[in-house]
Amino acid sequence: MTTGSTEDLDAAERTHPFAGRTALVTGAGRGIGRAVALQLADAGARVVLVARTEAQLAGTSSEIAGREGDATAVRADLADHAQVRRLAADVLAEHGRIDILVNNAATVAPLGPSVGVDLDQYAAQLQLNVLAVATLTFALLPPMLDVGWGRVVNVSSGIAADPAGMIGGNAYATTKAALEAHTVNLAAELDGTGVTVNAFWPGTVDTAMQTWIRDQDPDRIGAALHQRFSAYLSEGRLIAPERAASTLLTHLTGNATGQVWS
Repeated sequence: MTTGSTEDLDAAERTHPFAGRTALVTGAGRGIGRAVALQLADAGARVVLVARTEAQLAGTSSEIAGREGDATAVRADLADHAQVRRLAADVLAEHGRIDILVNNAATVAPLGPSVGVDLDQYAAQLQLNVLAVATLTFALLPPMLDVGWGRVVNVSSGIAADPAGMIGGNAYATTKAALEAHTVNLAAELDGTGVTVNAFWPGTVDTAMQTWIRDQDPDRIGAALHQRFSAYLSEGRLIAPERAASTLLTHLTGNATGQVWS
């Protein structure tokens, strides 16, 4: 009987490795964020879904409920610093702590020649892609540190390792490089606390961002950039968001920190 009970427990842990954990996923209304949220819920986590579009949040929340998962939807525009701070305070008030934080929300705009770029859009990308991540992470860290366990993942891009490979995307290259520096530095600071911080390259995933870039005027964003993203589709190089999410979850159960997963 004892052996059987142990085997049952081991099987449950393998099936639901995040049972009893609470996860927060930004950009959870579609694409990679949605896929990560669904798979975290399937793995037993209570999931706080964050996005700025109510209908998309409702769709993800409904699907999790249909799979007998537990999800709470919170609408917030992370490009607004005040909303980020309010989100963190509200989440902690309701849930006590977040155990797993997946900072996925990001924008690729503005694209095009750097001379004449819209600097307001440039600043907005820095806010969403970097400052929102830091603000939310720092606010949610103390309860993780108190219990000695936490997982922070920042969704980045291979462009951080090859900034010259995306001409016309200066803001995006800059923010992703900054995001990875933030990740590795914070991981070093928290080493030994039980809280890990890592970055993740999801690859060339079939998302709304890819579609948006293909829909842009090549003369405005640059013919080479437009051709590059169009080729991902025409050459069959795009992968499903579910595949990227599955890869991410395989890393979350480990204790590695300060890494860039791909």
